[in-house]
Amino acid sequence: MEILKEVIGIDVAKLELVVSMGRLMHSLDIELAGSQVFKNNSTGIKKLIEWSNKLKKGDGPLHFVMEATGVYHESFVYHLHDNGYCASVILPNKISSFMRTLDIKTITDYTAAKAIMQFGLQRKLSPWRKPDPILKNLKQLTRERGQIVEERTMLKNQLHAEKSEAMPNERSINRLLERIKLLNKQEKEIKQEIDVYVNQNPDLKRQLSYLCSLKGIGRLTGVILLAETNGYELIRNKKQITSYAGFDVKEKQSGTSVKGKSKISKRGNKHIRSAMYLPSLSSVKYIPEFKNLYTRLVAKHGIKMKALIAVQRKLLELTYVLYKNQTFYDPEYQKKKELSLKKEQLFTN
Repeated sequence: MEILKEVIGIDVAKLELVVSMGRLMHSLDIELAGSQVFKNNSTGIKKLIEWSNKLKKGDGPLHFVMEATGVYHESFVYHLHDNGYCASVILPNKISSFMRTLDIKTITDYTAAKAIMQFGLQRKLSPWRKPDPILKNLKQLTRERGQIVEERTMLKNQLHAEKSEAMPNERSINRLLERIKLLNKQEKEIKQEIDVYVNQNPDLKRQLSYLCSLKGIGRLTGVILLAETNGYELIRNKKQITSYAGFDVKEKQSGTSVKGKSKISKRGNKHIRSAMYLPSLSSVKYIPEFKNLYTRLVAKHGIKMKALIAVQRKLLELTYVLYKNQTFYDPEYQKKKELSLKKEQLFTN
């Protein structure tokens, strides 16, 4: 029977690659070709490709499909791309949604790999492309700065605790101050490196100008957004960007007896969520649209953080729109839109 498509689904972990290979037949039946586990290193990747080539039966190319799992999939997908294989990297929320449609009672690495394989067989996938080298470097720099900020916050808390003791140890305090000073110096160096990249790349500078036209979005936040999304490459709409960042709302409800509290999934890019916190505070203060949204939500349920998260989600969606349309933020856009609708209604009446 004719084989329409052959896909290898890979569940990527830090140390291993759990693989499931399947075929889509002309009858639209799915045939499982085999499952295996390989080490997530150069030797394991080589053995995986040899194994998959032995099982291959169809005339078409093998398609490797995996989730975007932090950094652990990167070496593998780079190797596939450099050696001419077709690979796709899928947003985790897409795989999770697909798995809920399957009759899977127990989730393991094997069942996850099989689900990824089935997803690849049933969907038309875009091939993975290498990220922009500049954005990749900026991603590494912004993440390094984020780690420095977290470490510095921890040291400042330790310093406060040490100073608050009845008999503080001066030598301990001095060591903490020296470490904080070193982290401040390193953060300054990273920011300077980021500025060099931006100033040497006119296209990147122009793209950042669109995002930074939105009050509250500074250059560093704009760089984080572009670097973490690789210039919004995998994003096709506003819903996807909120899901990619983990701002999508999940709720548990069944009939009239079960109704859990709605909350964001947090199953997404934590670096984007972290980057949107301070901009949301500024936008609530300076942009009427977001100030009104925040005030309305606080008045509705009285939870300030919940309202602030809604602002962060809205702000993130707007940055995507500005980037996609290559336009600057217009604070009067909403008023112009409402006025245009009123004119249309008057004209039709």
